[in-house]
Amino acid sequence: MIKILLIEDDESLGKNLKQSLELEQFNVSWAKSLKEAQEYPANDFSLILLDWMLPDGQGIDYLKTKTTTPIIMLTARTDLLDKVLGLESGASDYITKPFEIRELIARIRVQTRKEVNNELTKIEINNLKIDAIKREIFLGDENIPLTKMEFDLLYLLASQKDQIFSREKLLDKVWGYENYPTTRTVDTHVLQLRQKLGQDIIKTIRGIGYCLGDAYVN
Repeated sequence: MIKILLIEDDESLGKNLKQSLELEQFNVSWAKSLKEAQEYPANDFSLILLDWMLPDGQGIDYLKTKTTTPIIMLTARTDLLDKVLGLESGASDYITKPFEIRELIARIRVQTRKEVNNELTKIEINNLKIDAIKREIFLGDENIPLTKMEFDLLYLLASQKDQIFSREKLLDKVWGYENYPTTRTVDTHVLQLRQKLGQDIIKTIRGIGYCLGDAYVN
């Protein structure tokens, strides 16, 4: 399981982040200050989420900790120089507040992908090719443009090929708890993917939901 150390002093934000990340099956420890964070060995974690402004110092000071653990900075500081400073000081990524939880989760998965076998960056199933880093889809040699949600839905199904997802589970995984539409939304996006990639790209499992297997041939 991916272990995350969250260093964030904002009580409301910290609580919401911890809850949202745990719903994604991450193991989250929460420190509310630099002093409290020092009680957790950094190398015991897969990833660290680090606020810039903390009650007893700046997150930039924490970057001096000798650790190989990836660190994503979470900050309201949007100035380019701050971003450059954070990255040059050792942060692996930098995301400004406010942010969408789905974006944060995507960035976490990119940083921890080496630890999770089913979080693939490149997927090939028959003549379908998915590049999760570039967010590109190819059917044969043709680059197929998808919307963000179409891509996220297809990537989830392809990265866990042959697993059957209910519509409710797809809503949770792709759209998230903070933006919870109806199950009809899933059906609409599946229809759109079939129109772009072929009718057999996603299989309907009657009474259960959808899955993407390698049984289709275009």
